[in-house]
Amino acid sequence: MRYTELGNTGMKISHICFGASSLGSVFRETKENESIEAVEAAIEGGINFIDVSPYYGHYKAETVLGKALKRIPRDKYFLSTKVGRYGKDGVNTWDYSGKRATESVAESMERLGIDYIDLINVHDIEFQASLPGGLQKVVDETLPALVELKKKGMVGHVGITDLQIENLKWVIDHCEEGTVESVLNFCHFCLNDDKLVDFLDYFESKHIGVINASPLSMGLLSERGVPSWHPAPRPLVEACAEAAKLCKEHNYPIEKLAIQYSVSNPRIAGTLFSSANPVNVKRNIEWANEEPDWQLIEKVKEVIGEQQRVSWANS
Repeated sequence: MRYTELGNTGMKISHICFGASSLGSVFRETKENESIEAVEAAIEGGINFIDVSPYYGHYKAETVLGKALKRIPRDKYFLSTKVGRYGKDGVNTWDYSGKRATESVAESMERLGIDYIDLINVHDIEFQASLPGGLQKVVDETLPALVELKKKGMVGHVGITDLQIENLKWVIDHCEEGTVESVLNFCHFCLNDDKLVDFLDYFESKHIGVINASPLSMGLLSERGVPSWHPAPRPLVEACAEAAKLCKEHNYPIEKLAIQYSVSNPRIAGTLFSSANPVNVKRNIEWANEEPDWQLIEKVKEVIGEQQRVSWANS
């Protein structure tokens, strides 16, 4: 396992990290005992960074993770959770006010059974962009509230997360330097999309650590294929299906290649994957610690690019 410092936080995190969204039955109905075993398997395999959110499973993921953490020494992991996105009774809600952020941190700590959060993130700031106050509210309210909690010793570091990298940059450019210490971005450093690389110089110039997530691009890079809700355009779905077929012909699961590629950039501190299955957790760790087939990676990238061009031309 490789460990890399996350920006200037002093936290050296594993190059593959555990995302606890699956513990909230976000993707499929899960069993609590198996979920707890998955967390334990992650720690035993050398993972030392766990990410969760009150939004995942509408508080279920944090609750289940809290039960797992009771069995694990506190010095074995860094813990990240979030504020801003919530939900109850199947209804999603958003609140990026400073007041709600402060309340949310205390509630998360209670569910997780801990008295200190290593990293607190503002969750998916793109949603605040469409709410009153826009992203300026994150700058003026959410982040200052979290910085105040940092001063009080309740949290160690402050970060932001989003799918849109441009939103991350906007917030960083409009708040006091040093406020944002890390960013979490997903689906932009994987076999079909490496846009995140274009922003690494910028984040490094600001001494901000980078966390990547969703190495399988939310199911695009899998033999099973994408779920019905996936937002990818049809040409990209078809291109990734062709890539999966190519990998199968080489007896090299595309999931394995995707995970190996996603952890390959040393400028990215860690990559999050999520699973509530301990067998899958152990397998993913094993894959992440192996050197990938770089020739196959290049072939897969070529196939995805060419197939997209053909699909667009025929559409």
